[in-house]
Amino acid sequence: MWVAATVRHNTSARLGVTAMWFAWGEFWVACLVGGMLFFPSVVAPVVFKALPEEQAGAFLRVMFPRYYSFIIVLGVAACVSYALAESGARGSVLAPTVGISALVVASTLWVKQFLLPKINAARDAEFAGDASAGASFNTMHRLSVVINMVQLLALLAIAAKLI
Repeated sequence: MWVAATVRHNTSARLGVTAMWFAWGEFWVACLVGGMLFFPSVVAPVVFKALPEEQAGAFLRVMFPRYYSFIIVLGVAACVSYALAESGARGSVLAPTVGISALVVASTLWVKQFLLPKINAARDAEFAGDASAGASFNTMHRLSVVINMVQLLALLAIAAKLI
């Protein structure tokens, strides 16, 4: 009797901890989705309406690295939370959420460290008179937007429990 009660208690405790880490993962994903929707749909348009184009560009150039850092930090928090929940779960039901969270972090690191400096350099070259730099800026900017949208859709799929 004592053995059965102990096993039942340990199993319940393990499941409780698993549920807690899963809930933290959900929290971080919700924060990510909220931030990823708010910045491009509210902050960026308001900045371009409130400030002259040159000042708006300078402001966003300072904000975007912080935006990407926000995604990286919360993405790591979600990934770790889901991984800890996975370690307490039976089977690998959370593996897709861990993988997607990790891909969001990795792709954001790539955009922040590699693509963003190239976007800024192309924009600077365009303003300096290099006509071909404008096309390069547009292409890279579109790529960053597409990556951000794919990340957002993947996180929405996690939040909607589609994965």
